[in-house]
Amino acid sequence: MKTCQVSGDEKPNEDQIKRMKEIINSLPHDEEFEECSSKLKALSDATRIKILYLLSNGELCVCEIICALNKPQSSISHHLNILKNLGFIKGRKEGVWIHYRLTDPKITDLVKELIGII
Repeated sequence: MKTCQVSGDEKPNEDQIKRMKEIINSLPHDEEFEECSSKLKALSDATRIKILYLLSNGELCVCEIICALNKPQSSISHHLNILKNLGFIKGRKEGVWIHYRLTDPKITDLVKELIGII
């Protein structure tokens, strides 16, 4: 553990040092924080949140999402790819179209709750 640089009488006592070591040791690994950060970044885009809300009503074809959001296919595909790669949604191919659904139906409820809290 790195030593803290503090001045004067502000040095932590032994109990504080022990408590901080316990807290630091209980933290998830940096990789977990990076994954969490990536997922939260994905939720920082209005189009992606709209897609999640649309999919909370059930599986939709890409063509339905394009129509609902009135955006170009390339833009929707980009957003769907981000959501899929981060585990928010799954796709299944049917003919020339891909149908998407939430990996967990609670996702939009959790997003609403998170937004409500912050």
